[in-house]
Amino acid sequence: MFSLVKGSLYASELDLWIDASAGRERCYVSHGHSDHARRHALIIATPESGAICRSRLGDDVALETHPYGEPFDVASARLTLFSAGHVLGSSQLLIECEQGRFVYTGDFKLGESLTCAQATVERCDVLLMECTFGRPRYVFPPREEVCAALIAWVNAALDDGATPVVYAYSLGKAQEAMAILGGAGYELMVHNAIDRLARVYIEHGVALPPYLPYEAGATDGRVVILPPSAGNARMLAEMTAPRTAMLTGWAVDSGARYRGGVDAAFPLSDHADFPSLLRYVELAQPRKVLLQHGFKSFVNELRRCGVDAKFLEPNVQLSLF
Repeated sequence: MFSLVKGSLYASELDLWIDASAGRERCYVSHGHSDHARRHALIIATPESGAICRSRLGDDVALETHPYGEPFDVASARLTLFSAGHVLGSSQLLIECEQGRFVYTGDFKLGESLTCAQATVERCDVLLMECTFGRPRYVFPPREEVCAALIAWVNAALDDGATPVVYAYSLGKAQEAMAILGGAGYELMVHNAIDRLARVYIEHGVALPPYLPYEAGATDGRVVILPPSAGNARMLAEMTAPRTAMLTGWAVDSGARYRGGVDAAFPLSDHADFPSLLRYVELAQPRKVLLQHGFKSFVNELRRCGVDAKFLEPNVQLSLF
């Protein structure tokens, strides 16, 4: 029996919480973003996600780590973590028990990445998935087009004597931006929060290009990568003619750059777009799909495809099989 308590999934038969939003005794953490990774008495995660949790939450965090594809037992069930393609170490959770196979995706994307393993899909009986971009208009352009547009924007800024500033979340998106822009030959300068997590990436075998931690007065001729909110006004005031862009899947919306208060927005996302969400369900072939963290209308999209789908509401008891 599973229950959803204030947005957190609890497997009572396993005494296991899944991406719980508050501290628990034992919790599986799918990845290191702060809306998923909280302090718990014991965190179950991949080795990479564990290292990220320690970097963000403290060295005293208690961990039980399992690499991708290596099953382990909890109570009467067998659990396996497999790649979600979201950020370094991000995983999905497969639970196999007498009743069948259950998969929790957490945040995921199916596309390629320069800085984390590509997602895999496991067939299952019940699928609990996020649907952040679960509306038909959220179709991301081909990745190579997005990267080319970003590079062209950086070129134009530098040619004008401006300082290109790219806003990207300190975990995942920032390291991907570093790989793209450093790979294009630009000199990079990054916020210290990005630097701290980039070191974890490098320690786990991800080849990132050379970069410098942020230093006031040394940004000319460099691409500066900052988290979306990190004292940006002060930093921008220290730069020569700053020109700003953000990397987000919401850039598909025409007004995204105005809402973000930036000069440009590029639809580079670490989530699945609408076609990828449908493709995931097609590959997993579940009997039942449970949805969370996204548009409730995606339920109707799946039902039109003949899929038994339901959007999870808080404080419900679930019998999954």
